[in-house]
Amino acid sequence: MSRLPKSLLRVLLLLALALPGALLAQNYPTKPIRLIVGFTPGGGVDINARLLAAKLSEYLGQQVIVENRPGAGTNIANEFVAKSAPDGYTLLMSTATVAINMALYKHVNFDTLRDFAAVSLFCASPNVLVVNAALPVTSVEQLVALARARPGALNYSSAGSGTTQHLSGELFKTRTATDIVHVPYKGTAPALTALIGGSVDLSFANIPAIHQHVKSGRLRPLALTGAKRSELMPGVPTMKESGVDMDVVVWYGVLAPAATPRDIIGKLAELIARAAHSPDVKQRLLDQGAEPIGNTPEEFSRQLRAEVGTWAEVVKLSGAKADD
Repeated sequence: MSRLPKSLLRVLLLLALALPGALLAQNYPTKPIRLIVGFTPGGGVDINARLLAAKLSEYLGQQVIVENRPGAGTNIANEFVAKSAPDGYTLLMSTATVAINMALYKHVNFDTLRDFAAVSLFCASPNVLVVNAALPVTSVEQLVALARARPGALNYSSAGSGTTQHLSGELFKTRTATDIVHVPYKGTAPALTALIGGSVDLSFANIPAIHQHVKSGRLRPLALTGAKRSELMPGVPTMKESGVDMDVVVWYGVLAPAATPRDIIGKLAELIARAAHSPDVKQRLLDQGAEPIGNTPEEFSRQLRAEVGTWAEVVKLSGAKADD
């Protein structure tokens, strides 16, 4: 019997290796999928996770269940997903915290770039610097003046150490030479409850979470951290317009355990993009000041890699610590 050429053998071997993943993706999913959120219910991540989960459930014909696992600056959720079976049934709805925590914590039981596979960005929006309505400031300039006059007297809440809310606050302090105390909570909802109740003075929160409180007059927005104004809050200037050089956009994306088959990753990415740009979801996102995205795994992976480096520099410059 004649031997097969080596080149043909290599092709057959590659096909054999790819076949199980392709077959798995073809039948996927055959049971409910868990979408893990490292925050308490009610915040921006949770809101967007539930919006996406409902659409994916519709597309996939299987229920996508949002499961909240808050704590340790999202590291509990991050580690849980990183160590889950790489079969597409346990996913992570994440923000930049998964990149920030690599520099912020001395010891984490996962490596963002090694242990996760980027699936797709769902949407992005800026944070908003908001203050308790009783605080006697109506602009960033007035807030900075007050903070400088009373070093260490003002405090700000965040959804937890390592969140973009936390690092936005630290970057603000660095760029304005102010001393404002960080008070971390286990999620956006309790952080905003503390702000509304007057336990803290200010916060950097996402538009979906604070919009209704701004409309009710309980919170006062001073500036957006993004590069441009929001159509939802056209009268609120950006930080740069307010004289502070900072540009922080909060993204919401889906990650999977690193060894998840590429065919499943690709299938999920296509459906996330489809969900983000579906008329009803797109309008919901725009209404809450978020931009629909839905990019490829390769694009998201490049951004994640870049952000690990960017946030490491911010953590270094600000001197931020996980136990603030």
